[in-house]
Amino acid sequence: MSPLEHTLADYRTTGMTVGPQVMSYLREELKRDGVLSAHELKRAVNGRWVKIAGLVIVRQRPGTAKGFCFLTLEDETGTSNAVVVPDMFQRHRTIIHTASLLQVEGPVQIVDDVIHVRARKFKKLSLPRTEVKQTGHGYRMRVTPEEDESSPMPKSHDFR
Repeated sequence: MSPLEHTLADYRTTGMTVGPQVMSYLREELKRDGVLSAHELKRAVNGRWVKIAGLVIVRQRPGTAKGFCFLTLEDETGTSNAVVVPDMFQRHRTIIHTASLLQVEGPVQIVDDVIHVRARKFKKLSLPRTEVKQTGHGYRMRVTPEEDESSPMPKSHDFR
């Protein structure tokens, strides 16, 4: 069994893994594309354009936020946050609502030691030879076309 298959088996049987986090399987490719890990984002310069990526663990669009959407992405080094302004949310609402593995680009904003990316571009990511998609309140991962879609990924917490 490959390391990826071990991770998927963990998610399938327990809903979590003590092995490698799913983003670790994409890190080499992401690094080549200039995508920062959550740990590297802490050293980013305020205002600099960056790319971050991760498993979407929280989508939050509170009624009191005047249309802003807040995303929390998890990778193998920690979590990073993205803020989506209302017009960007309307333009990219499908990918924001459906992608479980997401790449976000935009300028870093650091205020009072709180770091987030002001999201301007979005890209859905997939694991090698897998399809990851959100279904209801959870995620399903399909490794091969022959396998059924019963392998759950960690659920995101979606608030509206």
